[in-house]
Amino acid sequence: MVAGAGADFVMLGGMLAGHSESGGELIERDGKKYKLFYGMSSEMAMKKYAGGVAEYRASEGKTVEVPFKGDVEHTIRDILGGIRSTCTYVGAAKLKELSRRTTFIWVTQQVNPIFSDES
Repeated sequence: MVAGAGADFVMLGGMLAGHSESGGELIERDGKKYKLFYGMSSEMAMKKYAGGVAEYRASEGKTVEVPFKGDVEHTIRDILGGIRSTCTYVGAAKLKELSRRTTFIWVTQQVNPIFSDES
């Protein structure tokens, strides 16, 4: 958890993508709903907001179809629940205590295929 490392903020674009409140076009295919998700350095964003990718730049992201997740409230509740559990596991009564009570271990062989082309 990044709070354990002392972070004051995190980027949650991918985690919050696909919700009713998030940006991106809602599309339906084969009876399933998706939202287009793209970063602001992607080719799609540069075309939409800057007229295209400048000659001296390269797009740094891609556009993916994220399954529609409905209301963001459910995801936020999951995040808050995870934070509460983390505080319990490490014995932190307040968020500010997390960085003093957290020990990190090296984890290997973990793959998150959510944004891969194979999923």
